[in-house]
Amino acid sequence: MPLHDSMSASQFLLAMSPDAIVFEILTRLPAKAVGRFKVVCKEWSHLLSTRPFEKVHSDRSLLPNNQKTLVIRDLIATVHPIDFATAQYGPGTTITCPFYPDITGISILSHMDGLLCAWVHDTHELFLWNPTTTAYKTLSNSNGRGIFVDSTGTIAFFKDHLHDYKVMHVIRNQHAFEAHVYSRLLACWTEIPFPAKLEYLDRKFSWSTGTQCGATVYYTITQPLIRGKNVIIAFDTFSGHVTELQFPPVQTNGVLETNMLTVQDALYMFVTNGLQERTLQLWILRHDHWINVFTPPPIPPIPERLWCSITHYMTNGKWFVMSNSHTLYEIDTDMRPLQYFHTVNSLDAGVGAVYLETVVEPDI
Repeated sequence: MPLHDSMSASQFLLAMSPDAIVFEILTRLPAKAVGRFKVVCKEWSHLLSTRPFEKVHSDRSLLPNNQKTLVIRDLIATVHPIDFATAQYGPGTTITCPFYPDITGISILSHMDGLLCAWVHDTHELFLWNPTTTAYKTLSNSNGRGIFVDSTGTIAFFKDHLHDYKVMHVIRNQHAFEAHVYSRLLACWTEIPFPAKLEYLDRKFSWSTGTQCGATVYYTITQPLIRGKNVIIAFDTFSGHVTELQFPPVQTNGVLETNMLTVQDALYMFVTNGLQERTLQLWILRHDHWINVFTPPPIPPIPERLWCSITHYMTNGKWFVMSNSHTLYEIDTDMRPLQYFHTVNSLDAGVGAVYLETVVEPDI
C-alpha cells in the first residue's frame, strides 16, 4: 500500500495488517537479532526463513555498519568492523571456520548477500557459508561436482530472475570447456554449455572470478605477466550465449591485474599494472565500450608486495585499496556520491572477504 502525501506514518501503520507490521519491523533488524527472534514462536521462525523475508532483509541490510571484513590466518578467522572515518579496521572477533577440523587452507572465492563461496584446499570442495548465522553447506556430491581446482577452474556466484542463488563452475579441460551450475533452490548441479573460444583453454591465460551485472556474468581473461592478449567475455545467464568484449586500452607495463564490480547496475573495472610503482585506472562499460573514469597518480611503493584489491567504497565517492599488510589506502575519485556500499569478490588473494551481515542461508 503506497504512503500517500495526505496520509501520516501512523495512519499508514494502522492501515496495515499485524503480520505486515511485523514484517516491516523485522526486515529492518540486524541479522544477528533476526536469528534470536526465530525462537520466539513457530510463526516467526517460519516467517524469518521465507525467501520474501530473506530478499527484503538483504536489500535493507546494505548499510555501512552491516559491512564486515573477514580475515583468515592459519585457519583462524576474525571478523572486523570497518571504521570509515579513519579507514581502519576495528578489533576483531574470532569465529570458527566450520568445515573440517584438520584442514590446512581455506580461500573465499566469491560472495553475494552475506553468503561466501569457500574453497577447502585439502579436499578441493566448494561450500556456501554464512559467517553471520554460522550455517554452511557443501556443494560437492558423489558425481564429483563441486570439486574445484584453481589452476583449471573459475567460479561465478550470481542470482537469477527467480532470486535463486547459483554457483557456476567453469573447468578448462584439455580440449573443451566444461561448465556446471549449482542451484540453491534445487540443491543440485546441472551441466550447461559454455561456448567460449577454445584458445582460452590454454594455461597461459588467467581467468578472473565471474562478476554479475544485470543478467550477465563477466570474466577477464588476461596474460598478466607478458604483453599478451587480454579480453573480456560475457556469459548471458538467460540464453547461455558467450560474447567477447574488447579490453580497455591499457598500456601493460609489468604485472597486470583486474578487479570488476557492479555499481548501480553498471559494470566497473579497476586495472592495476606495473612492478615497484603501480598505476591504477578505473573504467566503466557503456554499450560494450570501456570509458575511463579516472587515472590517479601512480601508487608509491608500499611495504610488502602490493596486490591491489578494491574492497569497498564510501558514499562520498572515496575508494579504498587493500594491501597485503591489511592497511587501507584511500583514493579520492571526485565521483558523485553513491547511495550504497559495494564489496568485491575476494580480499588479499582469497584469504578473506568483505561481506554484509545478512540472514541468507546456504540451504533452503
